[in-house]
Amino acid sequence: MLAAALGGCGNKASESGGGGDYPSRNLTLIAPADPGGGWDMTARAFQQAIKDGKLTDKNVEVRNVPGAGGTIGLSRFVSKEKGDSSQLMIMGLVMIGAIETNDSATDLTQVTPIATLTTETEAVVVRAKSKYKTIKDLMADLKKDPGSVSVAGGSAGSTDQLLLGLMAKDVGADPAKTKYVAYSGGGEAKTAMLSGSVAAGITGLGEIADQVEAGKMRLLAVSSDTAQKVAGKTPPTLKDSGYDVEITNWRGVVAAPGIPDADLEGITSFVGKVRGSAGWKAALKKNGWTDFYKTGDDYKTFLDSETTRVKATVDDLGLGK
Repeated sequence: MLAAALGGCGNKASESGGGGDYPSRNLTLIAPADPGGGWDMTARAFQQAIKDGKLTDKNVEVRNVPGAGGTIGLSRFVSKEKGDSSQLMIMGLVMIGAIETNDSATDLTQVTPIATLTTETEAVVVRAKSKYKTIKDLMADLKKDPGSVSVAGGSAGSTDQLLLGLMAKDVGADPAKTKYVAYSGGGEAKTAMLSGSVAAGITGLGEIADQVEAGKMRLLAVSSDTAQKVAGKTPPTLKDSGYDVEITNWRGVVAAPGIPDADLEGITSFVGKVRGSAGWKAALKKNGWTDFYKTGDDYKTFLDSETTRVKATVDDLGLGK
């Protein structure tokens, strides 16, 4: 994967000239989704940590390129930014699912992996006025008629939809018959959950923790193997509730294809500095994210493994084209 990504130096000038002074130009962080979702939140937290830590005197901009689970942003990134080390893109498990679901011609073998950054539990939520008081109430309806429970979440093939499929499969329902309502941005999905236009929602815990704390949403369960307190309470995990379902949503950062080797070293070092900054650690705590840092061959191996795992899951659940 790295060999493919680093196969040439591209046609743009080297950013760092040796890896020690990155970035030497203004930096753009691409969030391949609408504002309000996990990638956007990650990009802006990364931007703020750079600013707070005074880690560069260059301007750092966040640019949103939404659509198709990040595959539109990925395609543009690969085709337009080749060799440009001043462009970084936030991505993660959701993008792998979208690549498979949308049968995307562009995939993650065409970028330069830099590092994984965070992992986050998924949350199954309903609005406060919902008839669903517990996860067992929701799962009962899902088992009886999976199409009767409309569930909002991120784009098609996202971790949110994969989790819904796994939940349906665990109770013996047909995942292909679930009624999943996909949104390209977390803000739109949250609005749908709060308005009652859907029966439930699945999203990253950090994206709805404030709504739970404000009493506007009820948190039924989380998808990780361990729970964390929200609004002073510890929500049940799906496993603790009797369902053999566990999945978490990780996010990372990649660089454009065809960047020089020296720039790969410089970018990796810079991302490591941001990850170790007080501002980034504060963002992890605020958003309920768990530090999940892999670089180099460890990241490459992990990315290959995740691609294989997600492809199999998408195929098993009948979500692929």
